[in-house]
Amino acid sequence: MGSEKEVQVRGQPDISLIRLIFCCTVAGGIQYGWALQLSLLTPYVQTLGLSHALASIMWLCGPVAGLVVGPTVGFLSDRCNSSFGRRRPFILTGCIIICLSVLVIGYSSDIGAVLGDTKESCSTYIGPRWKAAIIYVVGFWVLDFSNNAVQGPARAMMADLSGKHGCSTGNIIYAFWMAVGNILGYSSGASGAWHKWLPFLMTNSCCEACANLKGAFLVAVAFLAICLTVTLICAKEATLSQLDTNAFQENSGFLSVLKAFKSLPSGMPYVLLVTSLTWLAWFPFILYNTDWMGREIYHGSPSGTKEEIGAYTRGVQQGAFGLLLNSIILGISSMLLEPMCRKFTSRVVWVIGNFTLFLAMVAVTALSVISTNGYNSKLRSVGNGDEGIKIGALAIFTILGFPQAILYSIPFACAAQLAADEGGTQQGLVTGVLNISIVVPQVIIALSAGPWDALFDKGNIPAFALAGALAIIGVFVGLAKLPRISNKYLRSDSFESMH
Repeated sequence: MGSEKEVQVRGQPDISLIRLIFCCTVAGGIQYGWALQLSLLTPYVQTLGLSHALASIMWLCGPVAGLVVGPTVGFLSDRCNSSFGRRRPFILTGCIIICLSVLVIGYSSDIGAVLGDTKESCSTYIGPRWKAAIIYVVGFWVLDFSNNAVQGPARAMMADLSGKHGCSTGNIIYAFWMAVGNILGYSSGASGAWHKWLPFLMTNSCCEACANLKGAFLVAVAFLAICLTVTLICAKEATLSQLDTNAFQENSGFLSVLKAFKSLPSGMPYVLLVTSLTWLAWFPFILYNTDWMGREIYHGSPSGTKEEIGAYTRGVQQGAFGLLLNSIILGISSMLLEPMCRKFTSRVVWVIGNFTLFLAMVAVTALSVISTNGYNSKLRSVGNGDEGIKIGALAIFTILGFPQAILYSIPFACAAQLAADEGGTQQGLVTGVLNISIVVPQVIIALSAGPWDALFDKGNIPAFALAGALAIIGVFVGLAKLPRISNKYLRSDSFESMH
């Protein structure tokens, strides 16, 4: 492969490293809302009446959105002829839709009450509120579609703009802003005090948990607006007419997404395979992490007695705090990945990440079994689980920040470099193809995790045990099949100067 300068996007002028960093602030804004979505929405929707199994199927919309929206928007952004740039029109439109969908989710209980849900106060009523649940799910689905519509072009834009700094720099910066968004989002979700700071958010149909969700999402809208504005100002993209467009001549239709699979660069199929296995192992934890804290660690229930609901809420808040610790390690690890890959190669680092995930899922499963078997509701008050188990659960959350940094960086950096070798004009399309290897596993897990847990009637434990098995399979497949991607895939002398 050629040097970094030889594979930069033809026609895209170089920008400074500081400007490149500010170009990616929108990633922090998107991830702020995504962190809230991961930590709060699965537990909250169960308070509206959806069962544990249905909550996993609700998440199916994200993978479907990624399967359809990701490649399509990537393809269109490659060929967008706007004077505003190729990627920024999609980023702007997607962020506007994100803000609207977030507001729908936050006010779903109030909207449901207007449409005919119970008039009884939420402080005493614990039954289902189906209209609110439907409004919530619709907003959730729109949010996932718009998230996918923004993230693909945003990653592609960073690859476009990285130029002399290298593809790895763009992905490291993107992962760093994701960590910043996660830290802020999980801090917001873990606070549990929005109903005190903004008491006007509480209504007859929206009590503490709902008001906390509403307040956190309102702040997410404001934060995303600020981050989006910075990105739109700093990211001076070359227009399509300024680029070398010869690469578009062979791929002029939507079937180019399918054609891309037939003409993948050497080694890319195995990158897609290991990415899929990694996400198969990761998604059960992403789906149920805070629910796990509420159920198995704090022994609460989203639809039980008032005491059980309170214990579940405390567990969810502690889970959000665990995700905050996770994000701090994610941010630190993302800065260390490049020297690690130079020393060990990205193939070895990727395998180490999957092995760490395997150990963590084994620990989650064992901790769940110990906590569940050791808990006796007749002898202990609700929520008074063993303090050592609670600390152990937070430690697992924290450690998982390291393999998550690998998940968010190395596959995308490899795909971006492969696209850059072909001239750099197809970053959106290649990112979309990689996205398919991410969303297909999510579809599988979203459809099967809830029924799989229900089959054994053991809460979240079966899904985590399965995740551990899939993680170790990913280790062996990575060792046997993942190409030896040298440090030329993940190289950035300019970024190293910042360490």
